[in-house]
Parts: sequence; C-alpha cells; structure tokens
Amino acid sequence: MGSDCENSKYKLLGFESNKGLAVIMVISTGKVIKVKLGEVLKSEIIDNLNKSEVKDLYKKYYSAGAALTTYEMQDRHERSWMIYVALNVFLLALYVFTNIAATKLVYFQMFDLVLPPAVFLYPLTFLIVDLLNEAYGLKLARRALIFAFVSNAFIVLLLNAVMYLPELPDWKLNASYSEIVAQVSSVLVASSVSFLFSEYINTYLLCKIKELTNSRFLFLRVFFSTFFAVIIDSFLFCYIAFYGVMQSNDILNVVFAQIAVKMCFAVFNVFPAYGARSLFKRYVTSG
Repeated sequence: MGSDCENSKYKLLGFESNKGLAVIMVISTGKVIKVKLGEVLKSEIIDNLNKSEVKDLYKKYYSAGAALTTYEMQDRHERSWMIYVALNVFLLALYVFTNIAATKLVYFQMFDLVLPPAVFLYPLTFLIVDLLNEAYGLKLARRALIFAFVSNAFIVLLLNAVMYLPELPDWKLNASYSEIVAQVSSVLVASSVSFLFSEYINTYLLCKIKELTNSRFLFLRVFFSTFFAVIIDSFLFCYIAFYGVMQSNDILNVVFAQIAVKMCFAVFNVFPAYGARSLFKRYVTSG
C-alpha cells in the first residue's frame, strides 16, 4: 500500500475525528468525499495514497481518532490554502501584466521577428496552472482560472470607467491614457478567449495524462499539456487581436514566432515543476 505510483486517483485532505471520517479528494474531478476510516482501509483508496497519508490513516484508525497527525484539517489547511492563495495571486499578476504588455509589439531585428514582450512571461501561467492541478486537483485549478479572468476583467472595467471622469485640462497624459486603456480593452477580449480555451485544455490534458500514466512521468504531462495549449493560445490570441489590423501572412509569422518561444518555455517548465512537487511533498503534505 502507498506504492511509488502515489496519489494517482485520491489525495488525503484531513480528518473529522469526532465522526471517524477521512476527508478525501478525487484528483480527476476535485470532488471532496468523506469516508469512514475503516472503509478507507478496505477500499482501493488506500492503494492510491502516499506513504505519509497511509501512515496517518492507520494511526488515526487504531487510536480511535485520538492521535494527532500531520493531516489534521486545521493545521494542514492553513498552510496548504495559503500556498493556493499565493499561486492564485501570482497567476492574476501575470495575467494582468501580459494583457497590458501585449499592447506593445517589439521588433527583433537580428531574427526579423515581431513579438509582444508578454510572450516571454505568459508561459509561466501554464506552469502555475500545472502546479495547481498537481497539488489541488482539476476543480480548484479551474476555479483559479476563473478567478484570474474575472479579476482582470474587473480591473479593465474600472480603468475604462476612469476615462469618463472629468479631465484636468491640458494634462499631457489624457490622450495617452485613453489610447492605452482602449488597446488593453481590445487585447483583453483576445487574451480572455485564448486564455480560457488554452488553460482549460492544459488542465484537462494534465489530468488525463496523469490518470493514464498513474501519476508517473511528470515531464510528459507538463510538456504535452503545455505543447497543445500554447498552439491553441497563440492562434486564437493573434487572430482575434490583430485580424483586420495586420495582413494574414504577418499574423501567421507572429503566431509561429510565439509558438517557438512558448515551446522553449514548455521544456523549461518541466524542471521547476519537479522542484515544486518536491517542495509540496516536503512542506505541505508531509507536515
């Protein structure tokens, strides 16, 4: 029990000691279930938990709920959910930055490439979503995506509302502010569509590949989920944002350039994904 193929289907979240229940998350859906301790020990659930979780399950069961474990709901959740909030905030910050930075196009003369600077940091959003999906499941990862999307839309809405306030006559930034907010708003539409589609596909593929490989080969699910997501994201964003403003051939050049840059990040993302998973096991799930 608690083999190397750990947490492929279930994750122990904690206990309700007064009721003799274990709180379990179904990783593929993010659904939380409560199961009697004795039933957990007899079911397939225990075969999909890591060694630390199995150890604490037995400790809790044989002590009739009296023993304190590293998976007590209050202690573990405080640390675990603080990290979840931090990842949400970081995802939002990156999303807001990339929307604003996408309004500027940069020409790299050496490579004859035109790219928005946001392309160099945007792939980090895939890494954050990968970490959320690995540690908290598909459901909470998608909630993080919705939180980032709604928050960003709210920020842009407020920026637009400011334009209708009375202006200071002859203030040199009046026109510049209006132009930037108008451009950011148009980019928001393109980035929102591409963001939601690509990130949903990213989380779905992560979950399916994890299920098919029994939680092994992290590099495969991180790379391939990001691979397909960046292709979809690049095509959707560029055609929605630049259609009618640039020629189709120019848009395609930008698309291919973005895919090339993002794929480099897809390879790079594998290394911090392994490091982050190790840190989660050591400091979040192991007490």
